[in-house]
Amino acid sequence: MAMMPDEDEAPDSELIGRAKGGDRDAFGRLVERHYGFVHRIAWRWCGNKADAEDIAQEVCVRLGRAIRGYRGGGAFTTWLYAMTLNAVRDLARKTTRDTARTEAFGTHALIAADMPEEPDERPEALWAAVRLLPDKQRDAVLLAYGEGLSHAAAAQAMAISETTVSWHIHEAKKRLKALLRPAGEV
Repeated sequence: MAMMPDEDEAPDSELIGRAKGGDRDAFGRLVERHYGFVHRIAWRWCGNKADAEDIAQEVCVRLGRAIRGYRGGGAFTTWLYAMTLNAVRDLARKTTRDTARTEAFGTHALIAADMPEEPDERPEALWAAVRLLPDKQRDAVLLAYGEGLSHAAAAQAMAISETTVSWHIHEAKKRLKALLRPAGEV
């Protein structure tokens, strides 16, 4: 009888292979291993703990449906980035629809933001400004600076060219400079 490596030590590739074959324990371990990673990306994008948890849970559900289709051509985390960004965009669209629907009934919802998980206000101010950027710029900054990906890896996660990622980051820096400029400064 062949011994299976300890689940904690099994590489992602082995867990993925077993999960694709229907092994629920391997799938559970894979989710457990990467949940914090997915939650961190979601939190940086939306800045709201409850929404980040909803997004992370949605990614886990989507992962369960999509794991058999994972081809392994790139890093598993790159695939998770793309899946997480899609879930984030879906939540943003739903939130926009719900907000528009609420306003149509004449109700003004007050959304109380959760306290930031990071105690330093400067990083939170920066991430709040990043969340104001257009989608592609925001995603490029999130992946390159928030997650430390190379422009090439960010390009793979965003399904665009590396040059385009670099351009989005360049444009984002210009916008962020303007957004973060103290009031009254020209």
